[in-house]
Amino acid sequence: MITAVEKTYKLYQEKMQELADVNHAISVLNWDQETYLPQKGASLRAQQISTLTKIAHQLATSEELGDLLHQLSEQENLNEWERRNVTESLSAYQKKQKYNTEFVVRLSKVTSECYQSWLKARTASDFSIFQPALEEMIQLKREECELLGYDEHPYDALLDQFEPGEKTSNLLPLFKDVHQQLVDFVKEISDRSQVEDQWMYKYYPKDKQWQFGLEVLEQMGYDFKAGRQDVSAHPFTTSFGSNDVRVTTRIDEYNLYEMIWSCIHEGGHALYEQGLKQEDYGLPTGNYLSLGIHESQSRLWENNVGRSLPFWKANYKRLQEAFPENLQTVDLEKFYKTVNIVKPSLIRTNADELTYHFHILIRFLIEKELIEGSIKVKDIPQIWNQKYKEYLNIDVPSDKEGCLQDIHWSHGSLGYFPTYSLGSFYAAQFYQQAEKEIPDLEYQITNGNMRPLLQWLRTKIHQYGKFYTAEDLCIAITGEKLTFQYFMDYAKKKYGYIYGLKTK
Repeated sequence: MITAVEKTYKLYQEKMQELADVNHAISVLNWDQETYLPQKGASLRAQQISTLTKIAHQLATSEELGDLLHQLSEQENLNEWERRNVTESLSAYQKKQKYNTEFVVRLSKVTSECYQSWLKARTASDFSIFQPALEEMIQLKREECELLGYDEHPYDALLDQFEPGEKTSNLLPLFKDVHQQLVDFVKEISDRSQVEDQWMYKYYPKDKQWQFGLEVLEQMGYDFKAGRQDVSAHPFTTSFGSNDVRVTTRIDEYNLYEMIWSCIHEGGHALYEQGLKQEDYGLPTGNYLSLGIHESQSRLWENNVGRSLPFWKANYKRLQEAFPENLQTVDLEKFYKTVNIVKPSLIRTNADELTYHFHILIRFLIEKELIEGSIKVKDIPQIWNQKYKEYLNIDVPSDKEGCLQDIHWSHGSLGYFPTYSLGSFYAAQFYQQAEKEIPDLEYQITNGNMRPLLQWLRTKIHQYGKFYTAEDLCIAITGEKLTFQYFMDYAKKKYGYIYGLKTK
């Protein structure tokens, strides 16, 4: 006989699944908008998404859901898994309740205006056009920090939206390590002879690139019966449940980098989503843990695997066969060094594996200082350009290629950027642990067998959803908190070999 508590929990589960249904319907419309939407459908699509977003907000903040969560939070006979779901759902519910209608309306209006202002400023390469709207956005974000509350630094309230539980006080020493260790290491590399990569920009037919990308995804373990790949202007992954996880890629016929690492990166995200428990659909334990952990999965596959020598021992011959006119004179060793070239660049999304973190460091410092009020919006271009010269030794030629290059601030997504670096640092720490626990991992990858690694990730990370915090998950897997030294050790070993550096 079903107990009263079991009945209440079942009702809670149904409510959460109903909310997930609406959110995933929004995701389907967004996916279609980025892939197949006819030009004339754009205006009505915006209305459709807006309507469903309103319905989702109503479901997520309903009194009925709140009553269920409060009832369940007081029950002592829930199992550990159920209690984690209730605790996580109640926390999310209480955060949503802190937003009053007036603030939500203002934020929506300012976000729309800020995005349009950013587009105009970017086209004109003139930050002053964007400045008034961004000033209003920053003021709203400060108000949001006060609405949500924080223990230490106001920026913590924004970080928590993307990386639950993360603190500014944790990130400062982490990025201090980036500054003190990685900057000097990249300078050492810059003093060495640069790796060649001109063959990556020859003509590579779209269809052959597409076929190779599909083969790589299949080798990684991506389930095409539970997903598909399409082409979009900006590669992304979207999930409608673990049995329907879709990826997109971008193909440039004169840049081989684009398609290969878009496929691997998005494939890493997708494998995480496909590994979540289908039976926990709609519940926290059936959802990804954080953006940092999500990014750890894409970066692990993209860099620790996809830019490794074992991976290309397994796949380079096939790539040469597909493009013999471009690659027949480029041997495996040379190609491996090519795909790991380190060269400071202006644009974050085009940055290599190491200098990428300087781009994130700069954005993190600017965001933190904007929220705490120690710098003003009008000073962003000057500060941005100074930091790019300091960390990357690059002169920024224009606002478009500088502080207007990212869309994030126009959307109000402050607190998002640090998760990109966190993902790479988690990936290095997780991958080293995988190498310890799978003694023949390198041999398996060299032979094109990714199953042991995928199974390890499924067991250690994917199956848990939000059961752990990111910090607790890292400790459970590796025995310690996130530590930058793992990434630095990985970087020194790999790039010391590629650039002929003497490393300890």
